[in-house]
Amino acid sequence: MTTRKYKELVEQRTRQTLQKWSEQPTVEERDIYRFLHNLKGTSGTVGLDAVEAFSGNSLLYFSDDNLRSWTEAEWGDYLYPLLELFDEPEITGAVPPQVPGIALSHGSIHQQYEILIIDDDVELVAFLRESLEKQSYYVSIALSAERGFKIFYESKPDLILLDILLPDRSGIDVLNQIIGKAKKERIPIMIISGEHSKDIQKYAYSLGVMDYIQKPVDIGLFLVLIKNRFELKKEWQKSIIVDELTGAFNRKYFNQTMKQLTSDFRRTSRTFSLALLDLDHFKHVNDTYGHLVGDEVLQTFSELVRQSIRVEDTFCRYGGEEFALFMPNTSAESALLVIERIQEKFASREFLAKRESFHVSFSCGITEISEQQQETDKLIDEADQALYSSKYSGRNQTTLYSEGLLTGRRETILNVIIVDDDPLIRRIISGNFAAWKPGNMAEVKVNSFADGALFLNSEWYVPEEKYIILLDGVMPGLDGLEVLEKIRSNYPEVNILVIMLTGRTDQRDIIHALQMGADDYVIKPFYLPELLTRIERLAHRFLF
Repeated sequence: MTTRKYKELVEQRTRQTLQKWSEQPTVEERDIYRFLHNLKGTSGTVGLDAVEAFSGNSLLYFSDDNLRSWTEAEWGDYLYPLLELFDEPEITGAVPPQVPGIALSHGSIHQQYEILIIDDDVELVAFLRESLEKQSYYVSIALSAERGFKIFYESKPDLILLDILLPDRSGIDVLNQIIGKAKKERIPIMIISGEHSKDIQKYAYSLGVMDYIQKPVDIGLFLVLIKNRFELKKEWQKSIIVDELTGAFNRKYFNQTMKQLTSDFRRTSRTFSLALLDLDHFKHVNDTYGHLVGDEVLQTFSELVRQSIRVEDTFCRYGGEEFALFMPNTSAESALLVIERIQEKFASREFLAKRESFHVSFSCGITEISEQQQETDKLIDEADQALYSSKYSGRNQTTLYSEGLLTGRRETILNVIIVDDDPLIRRIISGNFAAWKPGNMAEVKVNSFADGALFLNSEWYVPEEKYIILLDGVMPGLDGLEVLEKIRSNYPEVNILVIMLTGRTDQRDIIHALQMGADDYVIKPFYLPELLTRIERLAHRFLF
């Protein structure tokens, strides 16, 4: 049934493309080449063998570099025979969902690894995403190089699938820009392309690509290969304890150190303090000056801290721009003095980029092990609460944990907004998210609107709050794409995440939405547990 669905989507896109071209005076040759190139890879992957063969043969008559314009009389002789190769649509019985647009399932979906696909062939991408997520991987999608860069630098995926032909830049350009950082972060890159040139394959391998997969994709072999690569990645992670970008110890070593120091305290009562340190407004640094400058800030910060601590102290990169410092034989009050000296030094450090200088600070939270509190998870939670207290109080400061610390704090509010013209969908989604409370969000508000105009005119936005918007792609009046465009044009992206809701055959909405800045999409009918899982993953971007 899944294969049939994607065959129908490929046929639909082919007919739509040829219909659109028939209404134009001419079509550029490179557009025809790209169309056939994508069609060849996708059709072979989903089992349309005749279409794959026809597309491959037709490619010989067109070039990606030729700027010639073709009239319908010219290109029609080559392309219209395609339509005869598609099977007649198969009528299949489907189990009706329990409510329109929503299907319920038992249990949550747990993704272990995140895969980033950078490819503009939306049918193939959708097919790969569905196949991969059935294997419990989480999949992010970029239909352009620019979007791929953004997701790569912000989410640090565990593996990247990259096409050679992209609408805005070549895949080789993308590869050249990210391969160095991907190697440091031990992120495997796999080329997946219909371009079979041995020279390009050799060049990709010489840059550091792990695999070069030719389209059409054998999905069974592909899934086994992905599993194999993640097994290898797991072995890499076991073998290292140092974060290569910053020189600090990594999260694995953090866990080992916490376990060791806690066990030591239980045997000898040897105390220690734990400090969590988080760079302030680090996303702004990346957005304003670029991720290479952001890496420089991280490296400078790590070097300064490591130069300022004792040999017996342990400094770790906890995740992203968050770090941890273990200080054995040190009370929380003494640790406070150490951290405040480091804060003063780092805040005075000048960074230069784009012909201007800027400064970066960090916030910190500290806790101390005690007879009353020896559980590792609770110690981390205490330091975390103290850290967020520093953030809420204005940043660039350090807070010692104490009971009742966050009482009366300024609340961070997360708004979940459903914009959908189906009242049943609004009611069911609202009911399921009413009791949801993600970490470090003091309050979750759920609201819904029947159409885009009502939503945009509701004065919904408050600058201090965060938003996850579930936006239906097709609505009367303003459709979802128009609403998305107004959101991205008029409001800061840092505070707003958008998930598009779309029908199974509405692939155009998916393409446009991702290009216009949607963070994810969910196809109707969808499973509520899967939707919650996706929202929880995206909500992590809001944690400081």
